Amino acid sequence: MDHRGTIIRPPSEADSILLQVTLGCSHNRCAFCGAYLDKPFAIKDPAAVRRDLDFASAHCARQRRLFLCDGDALVLPQSRLLALLADIRARLPWVTRVGSYARAAGLARKSDADLAALRDAGLGIVYMGLESGDDAVLSSMNKGETAALIVEQGRRARAAGIKLNVTILNGLGGVAGSLAHARATADALSAMQPDQIAALSLMLIPGTPLHARHRQGGFTLPDSLGILRELREMIAHLDLPRALFLANHASNYLPLKVRLPSGKASALEQLDQAIAGLTPLRPEGMRRL
Repeated sequence: MDHRGTIIRPPSEADSILLQVTLGCSHNRCAFCGAYLDKPFAIKDPAAVRRDLDFASAHCARQRRLFLCDGDALVLPQSRLLALLADIRARLPWVTRVGSYARAAGLARKSDADLAALRDAGLGIVYMGLESGDDAVLSSMNKGETAALIVEQGRRARAAGIKLNVTILNGLGGVAGSLAHARATADALSAMQPDQIAALSLMLIPGTPLHARHRQGGFTLPDSLGILRELREMIAHLDLPRALFLANHASNYLPLKVRLPSGKASALEQLDQAIAGLTPLRPEGMRRL
């Protein structure tokens, strides 16, 4: 496969065919993100994508899912996306679901009919980065989108029948804004009603603006107990009729897998135990992005 630069994919796409159709992210200015520092955004040549489909057709018959890389595949024109999904269906008929990252700004450029057409063509899931429901935090991190826009576009994706997985970042509000970040994020998630939530703990990546800000004293990352208190506040304020809340990424101090709403009380109890020092946390040396 013609994979150029660092390939980033969601943990749940670990066994998927990784078909790179764009390079990097069309925004690529979030202060915390170091995912695509190695390449500028570009749309890959269709001939290169076709060669990768040839390879997948010959060698990937056991993989039932396919993920469109890199960070903003849905920025492709609608006609090209539909042609690509048709190619995948024709040449990899065993693939049961196609997934992609999605920015709210990109989804906003597509009509409801466009989203329904993508669903019908095989797009089964999108992964959106909310990061925070606090607009002050999003602005300070140069997210380029408001919480309201992200919520609206996530709801549109779900209304079109596309599964919605939303990522949030514990610690993104710093020490001073921790609880406000937690409550606003819970409110945004409750309004968006995603199928699945992935909670990561912020790790400062060298080369990013946020890392530089931290070194200059302009941002203080909560410690492990601060992150756990923030996560507890967030879960306590969630109002979701049905969702899977995952905080089991390698960056998290306390792995959690919570079925909401039935598992909420148990998750809060686990967090209380950890905050009280009765449950061991993942050692710093074992935490990774």
